[in-house]
Order: sequence, then C-alpha cells, then structure tokens
Amino acid sequence: MPRSVNAVASRARRKKVLKATKGYFGRGKNVWTVAKNKYEKGLQYAYRDRKAKKREFRALWIQRINAGARQHGISYSQFMGMLKKGEIELNRKVLADLAMNHPEAFKAVVEKVK
Repeated sequence: MPRSVNAVASRARRKKVLKATKGYFGRGKNVWTVAKNKYEKGLQYAYRDRKAKKREFRALWIQRINAGARQHGISYSQFMGMLKKGEIELNRKVLADLAMNHPEAFKAVVEKVK
C-alpha cells in the first residue's frame, strides 16, 4: 500500500506561509525553506515588539510630560509626586496629550497640584 502524505494540507500550509511572505526581499518571498524561516522570524519580532512598543510609548509620554512640566518650573518627578499627593489620577498618556496639544489645560493641572 502506498504511503499517505496528505499533500493537500502540506500545500495549504506552504501556500499560507508564501502568501504571508509576499513582498519580502530576494528569495524570502518564493523559496519555501527561506520563506518559512523568514516567516517564523517575523512572528518572533512581532511578539517581541508588541512588548517593546509599550515601553517606547511610556518613555515618549514621560518625555512630553517632563517638557511640559519644566515649562512651569518643576521637574517630571516632582510633578508626578504632587499628582499622587493631590490624588489626581490622570495617566501618563492623557497627561502627555494635554502637555502637547492642550497646554492651557496642562497648565491648569500644574497649578492645581502646586
């Protein structure tokens, strides 16, 4: 009896990976072994960078809040300490948006905590 290899599933799996690697450079888009490796590496990068994205945005928000706070004569750490003491619960994302796009509202928050 001949060996059964389920070519339908194998072809579907290869087709799925080759479709996902469309647009990759060189042999990464059409040679199965290279495309498979690039596809798997891309998934690893995507997983890693979903975590890194959160860190990068938090750092950006802190820089923006610090710049806004220093315009009013206090440092970031002093400002955040005063917010905690004053029991104002605005997160960094909102504070950064206020500092950048609504300076008068940010100024009001700074004056409230001083």
